[in-house]
Amino acid sequence: MISFPNAKINLGLNVLSKREDGYHNVNSLIYPVRLSDVLEVVEARKFSFSTSGLIIPGVDADNLVVKAYHLLRKDFDLPAVSIHLHKTVPAGAGLGGGSSDGAFMLKMLNAMFELFLDDAILEDYALQLGSDCPFFIRNEPAFVSGKGDALEKSELELKELIVCIVKPERGISTADAYRTVSPGIPDKDIRKIVEDLPVEAWRGILLNDFEEAFYKKLPEYGEIKHKLYEAGALYASMSGSGSAFYGIFRDSPELKGAFPDAWFTWEGTL
Repeated sequence: MISFPNAKINLGLNVLSKREDGYHNVNSLIYPVRLSDVLEVVEARKFSFSTSGLIIPGVDADNLVVKAYHLLRKDFDLPAVSIHLHKTVPAGAGLGGGSSDGAFMLKMLNAMFELFLDDAILEDYALQLGSDCPFFIRNEPAFVSGKGDALEKSELELKELIVCIVKPERGISTADAYRTVSPGIPDKDIRKIVEDLPVEAWRGILLNDFEEAFYKKLPEYGEIKHKLYEAGALYASMSGSGSAFYGIFRDSPELKGAFPDAWFTWEGTL
């Protein structure tokens, strides 16, 4: 079986407060994008995991695809499988690539071995992999709250528009980003902004609180969003805690030469 775990972007991200469990309460609207990895799973005599494409940091045992398999195997009599993951979504980008891989693995195993787990149960398993993982079970636009695990479907549709994603070579860790950001209640609520205003009116009011932390660590990247707007973006922002930025356009932008060749860039429809 083959699937295509897709990435996501954050339309606004507010860090509201520090929680007693060490996490933070956040608000965001997560929107799926077509940039995707390729995940293949087949039944085998013994378990194996291999990768290709972009380099994946860390050891195989920590990969969320591997963890997803072992998580379900604890509760179900799963046979051994051979897994191959071809990475196209860059790691450490705020695009949810690893979370998507883990969630899609749960869905694939559920289908392959007829476990008959509904979405709510799969979301519970996904949450054990990470707070971003449950989103990719239903894989539809959703408002998120709590520590990023409370989901509410959004009716927002951006299907007529184009998204361009730019990821610089360097970034900052999520832990460093949270240490730098100052939690607080925003002046304008994300839900009200996206539901009441057109995309072109989001500039300057639909904010990602991590951008300021990112610029403090890497001020040379402060021009990325400016260049996306210069190219005609209706709205541009950083996704998650970075380091990927994106611009939303009505028409395909001309970005040749705008960013270094070594940077990851991708364009597609929403």
